[in-house]
Amino acid sequence: QVQLVESGGGLVQAGGSLRLSCAASVRIFGVLTMGWFRQAPGKEREFVATIRWSGGNGYYADSVKGRVTISRDNAKNTVYLQMNSLKPEDTAVYFCAATYRNINYREDGYDYWGQGTQVTVSS
Repeated sequence: QVQLVESGGGLVQAGGSLRLSCAASVRIFGVLTMGWFRQAPGKEREFVATIRWSGGNGYYADSVKGRVTISRDNAKNTVYLQMNSLKPEDTAVYFCAATYRNINYREDGYDYWGQGTQVTVSS
């Protein structure tokens, strides 16, 4: 079983930055593919970023590419999402997700989910 807890959300002005964290309670974190998704009011949940179990470069949605960086610290069982140059359209609940499967961008490709953290970007 994998339990995920996100933190770091909040209210920020457009152009600002936030770093989200997701702490995993699991016996072996270093084998999990980790991802971030978001859901804006009235919209479907959408992919934001993902990273392999081994770390390295992340993979990003076009809407955030160049502004967002996903990273992980396997020693701390934590994955991060650094978000810069935030826009009002980034306002959403951000969810951390995990899977033992290969890296992928699909919501149904992840088996474990956190409760989400709210990010609000004011104009």
